[in-house]
Amino acid sequence: MPSLGRLHLVTDTRPGRDPLTVVRAAVHAAASVTRAARPVASAGAGLVVQVRVEDSASDREAYDLAGRIVDICAPAGVTCLVNDRLHVALAVGAAGGHVGALDLPVAAARRVLGPAAVLGATAREPVTAAAAVTAGAGYLGVGPYRSTTTKDGLPDPIGLAGVRAVAGAVAVPVIAIGGVTVADVPELRAAGAYGVAVVGAVSGAADPARATAELLAALGC
Repeated sequence: MPSLGRLHLVTDTRPGRDPLTVVRAAVHAAASVTRAARPVASAGAGLVVQVRVEDSASDREAYDLAGRIVDICAPAGVTCLVNDRLHVALAVGAAGGHVGALDLPVAAARRVLGPAAVLGATAREPVTAAAAVTAGAGYLGVGPYRSTTTKDGLPDPIGLAGVRAVAGAVAVPVIAIGGVTVADVPELRAAGAYGVAVVGAVSGAADPARATAELLAALGC
């Protein structure tokens, strides 16, 4: 199973966004950090790209985008996952996938992807987090940490206390998500988060490569 990076970049495919340009910039920044031989805090530090498309996107559109992103990530050794659409993850040769509360149950997702794939699941409180791990999740996306406009229909934010509660209840990596900025990283790490997942902090930045490098540095990568 591939090592899990601490920074998860979730693609922004809303109208007017350019996810491929953002991913190229982020992957280049992550590769530059590796070439610079910066000390790594622990195994698995680095970048993960999660391909998430709008619910209205067709499977063909999701397949085409995910395939192009896998092609960008693979030469740099960056792990690529596909959110929600596990058949697309398998079709493009991604390292695995991530399932939310309304997607396939975690145990079913594990059967689909197989034992060696990376599988993440969304959780927001300790009991469901522990159940997801028991069912086969290898890491948890925990949040929303704070309110965010990048995805509709999200529940209320859980804040730092919520992230801390989940991190204390499971032994797998916890990735905090939801309005996270580089300034939030130190307190999230202190609360037990292994890493963070971002959309706007990179995709909405004037310089996505620089934003990626700053987040990786804050995470100790």
